[in-house]
Amino acid sequence: MAIKSARGINSLPAAKQDIISRFDFATLGPELILDALLQLGLDVSSGLLALNSYENRVYQFTAYPDHSLQAQKYVVKFYRPERWSPQQIQEEHDFAFELADADIPMVAPLRFNGNSLLQYQGYYFAVFPSRGGRTLEVDNDEQLAMLGRFLGRMHQVGAKKTFSYRPTFSVDSHLLQSQQVLAKLELIPDYMRPAFDTVLQQVIAEASRQYQPTKQIRLHGDCHAGNLFYVDKGPFFVDLDDCRTGPAIQDIWMMLSGDQREQRLTLELMLDEYEQYCEFDPAELKLIEPLRAMRIVHYMAWLARRWQDQAFVQSFPWFATDKYWEQQCLVLKEQLALLQQPPLSLVPGY
Repeated sequence: MAIKSARGINSLPAAKQDIISRFDFATLGPELILDALLQLGLDVSSGLLALNSYENRVYQFTAYPDHSLQAQKYVVKFYRPERWSPQQIQEEHDFAFELADADIPMVAPLRFNGNSLLQYQGYYFAVFPSRGGRTLEVDNDEQLAMLGRFLGRMHQVGAKKTFSYRPTFSVDSHLLQSQQVLAKLELIPDYMRPAFDTVLQQVIAEASRQYQPTKQIRLHGDCHAGNLFYVDKGPFFVDLDDCRTGPAIQDIWMMLSGDQREQRLTLELMLDEYEQYCEFDPAELKLIEPLRAMRIVHYMAWLARRWQDQAFVQSFPWFATDKYWEQQCLVLKEQLALLQQPPLSLVPGY
């Protein structure tokens, strides 16, 4: 869907922009959001319903586009300043358009005067059609089979081109840079620091040794049940905020749970459908535990980086407790043990 009117909004010449302006969310109030939407030709007839998003500020609303007589539901997403460059956000949008054009269920942003990434009062934002669905059930074989087909189709498109600006899953970005952040974090209690630093270094060393991807493609990047929705026709994603380049297994492994037998059954179920569209290299199975380690370490550092945002302090109060860091030390020890075990393998025939 394209909407022509965008009065007063600065359209984004993404290729000419280097970094997002140095704003924070302190000045992003309802009046600013409503003004931005009104000048797009969206006459908001409802209030703003805040949706669950920590990185960005996301709101659902009902509006009459260009004074239409029929109200429609939308979602507006204001991007966290300085997280992504405009070029990186535009690549996210372009990937969503590419997937939608291939009839892959992806909620792509709307275009206003040909632009999907918009700017108002120093903030970059986008507007999406609102689409509802049920949470995907990770223990539902029918839904997992549909997800396998969905990911196969997505990766088929993802392999056709490369990102120029979006980042790549790497040891440096997810492990080494995260280690630097955690080394400076004062929330880790002094009595835990030696044990924590030691096991963290051991996990990083082992994961770095094992993470050697041979083929990398454009991915969703954060494919877990919380980011997936399901309707009768199958699963869909609402956006690609964390899309990156990486190995195909990154979009699959977070659907696996239980012991190795249970994980193998789920993997076989999904790959039977996935390979109707995209070939899977079983050698990528050895990347699962390194990728899990990267996610664990990167998540801790992500919370540390965002700790100046009061929304994070309110939503994750346990991050500042001694108990949390004691648990994380145990989690890292368990992950080190998994890294030292033989990787997950498929039954003969794969």
